Amino acid sequence: MEQEIRLDPTGDDLLLDLSQLERGLGDRRSVEGDSSIGGAGLLTASRLQLATKRTLDIAVSALAIVLLTPILVAVALMVKLTSRGPVFYVQERVGRDGEPFKMLKFRSMYVDAHDRRHEHVDRNIHDGPIFKIRDDPRVTSVGRVIRRLSIDELPQLFNVLKGDMSLVGPRPPLPEEFAHYSTRERQRLLVKPGVTCIWQVSGRSDLDFQTWIDMDLQYIQTWTLRLDLVLLIKTVPAVVTGRGAY
Repeated sequence: MEQEIRLDPTGDDLLLDLSQLERGLGDRRSVEGDSSIGGAGLLTASRLQLATKRTLDIAVSALAIVLLTPILVAVALMVKLTSRGPVFYVQERVGRDGEPFKMLKFRSMYVDAHDRRHEHVDRNIHDGPIFKIRDDPRVTSVGRVIRRLSIDELPQLFNVLKGDMSLVGPRPPLPEEFAHYSTRERQRLLVKPGVTCIWQVSGRSDLDFQTWIDMDLQYIQTWTLRLDLVLLIKTVPAVVTGRGAY
């Protein structure tokens, strides 16, 4: 199972005030009794704002697919020639309002990876429903490289074009993960899932599950088009450095 991207509070002109965001995380507004995220930024956005966000999704993903075609073709060949199995890993994920959809990735694991998952449960680095281990033996040699650089996620640009995903938004969970979500955790699916998000540019798998949830809910509450643009730009150095990508 493959998942993931980080916000480096450096970067002057691109300054997203993470200190305010992270102060908000401290109050987890949920102590379990208060599960509502109230009148949130993305949930109360105007039709024009949502249309602009969708236009940005289409324009950027289409341009990226065109520009990255040589890389996409090269990676597809490497995946196909170095291990048995399909080029793409098509996985069911849970999208907005709990609706399932098929998410695309370059295959980075051996074809029997899911069947072998139980062999490594004791090595899981996360609490909660997320399964992620370091130095996963189920990952292929090519898979290690493309996961490190998040190249395996590039086919999700087609999910964005189709409308299943947005460029920025909470990452979509697996159905078995979603089944164990609390009421508060399910609120991250009140919006369309994304390719990148706050926690993916802030440490990825180095962060714990509850921090993921906190950051996702903060994104929904504090969303602006500027925030999306900042996160998209911040994703580039996050991917290049590879911190938290396993």
